[in-house]
Amino acid sequence: MASNKKYWQSVEELNENSSIVETLRNNEFAEAIPTEEFLGDKEALSSSSTSRRDFLKYVGFSTAAASLAACEGPVIKSIPYVVQPEEIIPGVADYYATTIADGFDFANILIKTREGRPIKVENNILPGSKIKANARVYASVLSLYDSMRLKEPMIAGKPATWDAVDARVKAGLAQGGQVVLLTNTMASPSTDKIISEFGAKYPGFKHVVYDAVSASEALDAFQAVYGERA
Repeated sequence: MASNKKYWQSVEELNENSSIVETLRNNEFAEAIPTEEFLGDKEALSSSSTSRRDFLKYVGFSTAAASLAACEGPVIKSIPYVVQPEEIIPGVADYYATTIADGFDFANILIKTREGRPIKVENNILPGSKIKANARVYASVLSLYDSMRLKEPMIAGKPATWDAVDARVKAGLAQGGQVVLLTNTMASPSTDKIISEFGAKYPGFKHVVYDAVSASEALDAFQAVYGERA
C-alpha cells in the first residue's frame, strides 16, 4: 500500500499544469537568489588566497570576541555616603533579630540586610524556639519590593504626609464618640498592652481583629478544650 502513495509538491503539479511544473522542476525558486549582494565582488573572492584553515581561524576568533563582549556586565557606579551610619559598612551584611506574625504564620527570624536593604529571611535559633520559618516566611521578603505596595499614607484615597495623618487622627479623637482600630491578629504582648492602654483612655474605643485567612474555628476548638480563646 505504501508504494502506491503519490505526493505532490504543489497544487500546480496536482492539477498537471505542465508549464509551471516544468519551470519549478528546473528552478525551484521563482526568483533568482541575489548571492552577489551579500558575497560581494565575485572576482575578488575568486582571487583571494585565504585558505580554509585561515578562514576558520578568523571565524573562531571573531566568534570568541563577540561572546566575551556579550558576557561583559554593565558598570554600575555606587554613590558613597556623605555621612556614613556607624552600623553600616558597605559590602558587609547586617542581621536583625525579629519576629513575624501575620495572622497565619509565626516565627523567630533573622533579617539579612545590606546597606539597610533587607534581602533574605533566615531562622533565628538562638531563642530556643521550635517554631521555624516555612516557605511563606522566607518569601515574605518579596512583599517589601512589591511595586503595588503603599509607599506613603493615604487620606480619602489620595497621598498624604504623616503630619497630615497625625493631625486628622488627633482631631477625630478630640471630638469623642466611637473609635475603631482595625488590625490583624496580634502575637505581641507589648502591642496588646499598648492597645489596652489606648482603649482605657478612650471609652468609645473598639478593637476589631480581621484576618484574610480566618483561624476562628481553631480558636473555638482551643476554647472548648482549654477554656481560653487564645
